[in-house]
Amino acid sequence: MNEWTKEFIRLAIDSEALRFGDFTLKSGRPSPYFFNAGQFNDGDTLGRLADCYADVIAHAVQHQGLEFDLLFGPAYKGIPLVAVVAVSLMRRHHLNVPMAYNRKEVKAHGEGGQMVGAEIKGRVLIVDDVLSGGTAFNECRPMIEQLGASVVGLIVGFDRQERARHSNVSASGKIEATGARMLAVASLEDLIEQIRQSPEPTPDQAEKLSAMLAFQSEYGVQ
Repeated sequence: MNEWTKEFIRLAIDSEALRFGDFTLKSGRPSPYFFNAGQFNDGDTLGRLADCYADVIAHAVQHQGLEFDLLFGPAYKGIPLVAVVAVSLMRRHHLNVPMAYNRKEVKAHGEGGQMVGAEIKGRVLIVDDVLSGGTAFNECRPMIEQLGASVVGLIVGFDRQERARHSNVSASGKIEATGARMLAVASLEDLIEQIRQSPEPTPDQAEKLSAMLAFQSEYGVQ
């Protein structure tokens, strides 16, 4: 497991962005865990989070042939993410990349419009918090393409790796089917592996692992 994945999971648990229990998701599915990126809400946490994203992106650029010209953050949680990731890319990897984001509603006064930041052009990498059903990607892609740019990829902090309803294909699979690259700092599989590797397993951890494996079997990609 990559160091950025381990750091992300530690950070998510420590900040309570990742919680274990009994939850009902927006989709109506029961889940033994819940991920809320809004809990990354102070300077230290956001900085460490951004470094995880930046390291994944830089690795993909250097070793996997990823090429992009602009970072784009979907409203709302993608807005702070895209800003801190752009800073970390420059600070850690000397990659100075322009960034932009959208408003939920078009602004009618001042500079107007729906987009904020750098001009939307060239190859765009979308930066978001979590991948469940791919809604943010599906909403952003046509907006970006209407401006003459192309979406070359999506990076998220956490990929839930769930099947879409009545399908054996995950949201990440559907995104890659469009020709876009799918990157994730961590995934459900990584989280399960991290629990498995605990040096001193407790009854609570065994219960968590059992619940996570049952969820993966029921809703995960086979």
